[in-house]
Parts: sequence; structure tokens; C-alpha cells
Amino acid sequence: MNLPVIGYAGMTHLGLCSGIAAASKGFSVVGYHNDVELIAAIDKGELPVVEPGLDGMFAANRERLTFSAKPESLNECGVVYVAVDVPTDDEGKSDLSPIEAMIGTVTPHLHDEAVLVILCQVPPGFTRGRCLSNAWLFYQVETLIFGRAVERATQPERFIIGCADPQTPLPESYGAFLAAFGCPLLPMRYESAELAKIAINCFLVASVSTTNTLAGLCECMGADWSEIAPALRLDARIGPKAYLNPGLGISGGNLERDLASVCRLGEANDSDTRVIDSFRGLSGYTKDWTWRVLERCVLNSIESPRIAVLGLAYKENTHSTKNSPALLLLGHLKKHKVSVFDPVVPASAAPETMGADSALAACEEADVTVIATPWPEFSEMDPMALAATMKGTTVIDPYAMLDGTEVMVAGLAHYTLGRPAQIAAVG
Repeated sequence: MNLPVIGYAGMTHLGLCSGIAAASKGFSVVGYHNDVELIAAIDKGELPVVEPGLDGMFAANRERLTFSAKPESLNECGVVYVAVDVPTDDEGKSDLSPIEAMIGTVTPHLHDEAVLVILCQVPPGFTRGRCLSNAWLFYQVETLIFGRAVERATQPERFIIGCADPQTPLPESYGAFLAAFGCPLLPMRYESAELAKIAINCFLVASVSTTNTLAGLCECMGADWSEIAPALRLDARIGPKAYLNPGLGISGGNLERDLASVCRLGEANDSDTRVIDSFRGLSGYTKDWTWRVLERCVLNSIESPRIAVLGLAYKENTHSTKNSPALLLLGHLKKHKVSVFDPVVPASAAPETMGADSALAACEEADVTVIATPWPEFSEMDPMALAATMKGTTVIDPYAMLDGTEVMVAGLAHYTLGRPAQIAAVG
């Protein structure tokens, strides 16, 4: 058969990365969005998202990519993915109206044999509640990870596919597209696929939460979590790819949304979800780790300190600041002199702070430096140069971006998640 044309409705982070990945597998791709200016910018190669390798993959596959602000452009597509953003509120509740609106917009323009796939995350029961007379309907679990979107889109571990009847073979066009990625296909009923995405994230949160709890004990007991983690990775029941790096709670919005969804489902179905509630509480506590260290080691002893905060994004290799621990910390520091730097996020994302042109410039005359986001470039800072730039001697580095011994040799105190502080000897 001829390769189907693949459409993506919604040039979001998910839709754009997925569409470019599809083109890299040899498929012609149509990207639709109703924002004329956004489409014009993408057409010129001005991508609205930051992902390692995405610009290069876009350029390499440009001839197979078409972008349009007209929904009728999807008429030639054999498979069309709905990939809109799903906003969440402060309680982790999703606004599903953009998905409903996009389905309503594109379905009149699909041809009789087209397949419509909901790619953005929806709660259990959503897909079966959509009634389409002119298209096959599926739900596919998205695997987007900010900062690793290219890898995840081009080398998926598996495809989880929600079907009206998982015993019915997939349509030829859809099956041919998925087969191009060379990974296992797991068809299941709609509700199972919708809940599978939530289940995956809950297991990840369990690993993160356990890691953060035990790493906190390490700091108090003289143990070092970085010595313990390799032993866990060698246990087949845990595995080499387990989430065992301590971090500042759960951020980005997606995991928080799924935890909230489980709690709502539990309440609606009289099911005990207290363990999920505990994960949410622990995340909030861990996010404030930097603030607690800063308060204990600097604010209690220095009047009106100058504070440098490196990183504003919620994680490295992304422009997203959704639930960022850095911004949470800055919320505590509104009465203090704070300079900030992030390689991608502008200082305007942090009102009432002073922006700097580089990490080292942000640390000039600082009493304390906080590395709030683990951008790779921060690991390249020279501790000696940092010590010469700062006025104070405190470095709060939760992700251990700098070598603790080198920081201590430079005459600085190094505070890191999961291990006791390393403090230079006086005299």
C-alpha cells in the first residue's frame, strides 16, 4: 500500500514534535492549527518549542512537512491525530473543551476511510463518549517528556492504543504508520488505555517519592544517596532505568494532573487512594527543600543577602515553567535582592528580580548561589571562578551539578539533595 499522509491537529509541543518525528520516518505530514501567525512562523522554521535536536530534524525532513491554518487541509490524511494542549488548574483538573472543539473542527473534513486518534491525555471514559459517524476513533497514549521529546517521539518503547474493540484489527493505514516505528503494539479497550497513562505516571511518582524520602534521611545520617542508587539499579525488581535521582518534587503539570485524577476517581468510586494523597503531600514538602536550606544557612545569619538563582524552567532542556520549583522559591524571596539566569526562560518570568546575561554574571557579589534547574551548562561552571565572583560562600545545588569536593576546595559550602553538606574548613 502507499504510505498514508499523517495529520496533526494542534501545533502544540506534542503535535509539533510528533509530526516532525513522523516525517523523519518517511511519511508526508500535514500540521494544522487555526493560528495563522503561528503557522506562518513554523513554516519559516521558527519553532515555538525548545527541544534538543528538534530544529535539525525539522530541517532534515522539511520537504515532507506541510503546515496550514485551514482544517480542510486534513482531507488528504489517512490518519489524523488530535494533539491540542489540555490546560490544568491549580487542583490538577483538566479543561477538556479544547479537545472537544478540535474534534468538532476537524471531523467534517475527514474522508470516509480516515482514522482519528486522540493523542492528548484524557480521563477514563472520555474517548468512548465521543460518537463519530465518519471516522475510525482511537486513543493513543502520548509519551512526551519535555527535554527528551525527539528521543521519545522517534524511538518509542511501545504504543498503547485504546480501541472500541481491541479484538478488531487496526485499520490498514493506522497499522502501517505505527509499524514504521518498530516497537510493540498494545491494543486494549479505551478505558484501559486511558487509565494506563495515569498508572505509568503513578508508578513513576512512587519511585520519585521513595527516592526523595530516603535521600532526605541520607542528609541527616551521614549516608550518600548516590552510593545507594547503583545498588538499587542492579536489583532486577527495580531496574537500571528506575527514577532514582533525588529532585525537587513533582513539576510540569502532567504528573500532578494524574495524581489529582486518581484521587477524584477514588472518591467517585469509594476507593482508597490515601497513598496517592501522600505522594502529593511529599511533593509539596520536597519542593521547598531549597527554601528550607536557604533559610537555615543564609537568611537566619545574614541581613539583606544578595541571592543568585540559576534556572527558572521546571527542568532542563525546556522552556516550560509549569509548577517550577525555582519560581516557588522566588515566591518566598520577594523582599530580597535576587538576580536570575536561565539559558532559555527570560527573566521576565520572574518579576521583581534582576536578569543577568550568564550564570556567572548572576552570581556576582552574591551571598548565596542556588542552582534551581539542572541545566547541563551549569555543571561546566568552575567552582574557583564562582568563589571569586561571589561575596558569600554558600552554594545550594540540589541536583549536584557541581562536584562537591571541588566546591569545598574553592572555599565554598556545598548543599546537595541526598548527602551531608560539604563545608570548607575554616583557617
